[in-house]
Amino acid sequence: MIRIGLLSDTHSFFDPRFFELFKDVDEIWHVGDIGSEQVLDQMESFRPVRAVYGNIDNAVMRRRLKEVLRFKCEGVDVLMIHIGGYPGNYDRRVKSLIEKETPKLFISGHSHILKVIFDKKNDMLHINPGAAGKNGFHAIRTAIRFCIDNEKIKDLEVIELGRKNGIITFPE
Repeated sequence: MIRIGLLSDTHSFFDPRFFELFKDVDEIWHVGDIGSEQVLDQMESFRPVRAVYGNIDNAVMRRRLKEVLRFKCEGVDVLMIHIGGYPGNYDRRVKSLIEKETPKLFISGHSHILKVIFDKKNDMLHINPGAAGKNGFHAIRTAIRFCIDNEKIKDLEVIELGRKNGIITFPE
């Protein structure tokens, strides 16, 4: 069983509460717009990281990361890309990747909108963890924890980190 902490759109801010919130995860997955090498370094010094770059990530970050990650985790085929869309409205490039070989788990970010949707047409789970950073149009900062166990995606938890303006809603 692999326990995963999932982030997107940190925009150069790694909330220090992640050291507690992700203390039991085996890996951190970040689906783009990390924002700075410092944030990537913080994550990598804490846990193993699988990450893609996003549209705000600079040339240095793009040399360190890939735009698309495709891998197997506990037998689950995973596809990660920053700009991907969602069921019924996939980005053109993602649509062709899914049509070519459908993953069991598709993860994207970019919208700053948390979504967990099962795509019945493609028989796959789509997750967008929302935005964990302080920049963007989202009101509530979010992240996700979940497990993959013997080809099963389970125990998904939404983490609300609070409002961008600093009002903390969870944990206090």
